[in-house]
Amino acid sequence: MRDPAWHAGTVITDEARAFLREYHLATLSTLGRDCRIHSVPVGMTWEDGVVRVIGTRGSQKFLNAARAGRASINSVDGGRWISFEGPARVNEDPDAVAHAVALYAARYRQPAVNPERVVLEITVERVLGSPQFRA
Repeated sequence: MRDPAWHAGTVITDEARAFLREYHLATLSTLGRDCRIHSVPVGMTWEDGVVRVIGTRGSQKFLNAARAGRASINSVDGGRWISFEGPARVNEDPDAVAHAVALYAARYRQPAVNPERVVLEITVERVLGSPQFRA
């Protein structure tokens, strides 16, 4: 039996890609200053090994991710689930934010205008998930 954890260099399946286009919220987990886990519901997108979460500059999830430099995010629907982990950074570049907004709008809906919007980018190093999502 294959280890349920596989590395980002391994391709996820078409079924996993389809799951990541469906409307499912996710839970983003970061470490707070006191090393306690901070988990919050978010919308997330996946593209070419990078997970993106949009939000407001200065929010706790982004402060934690910037300070710790790592994050984990998972999405579940019944018995189907996928989880990503890796280095995280907050990107304020307008083109990167616009790209993240476009990806978010394609999966969820067009978000309201937010001049303080930034994007959290997680470069996927490790993936866990349902057997049908493993390549």
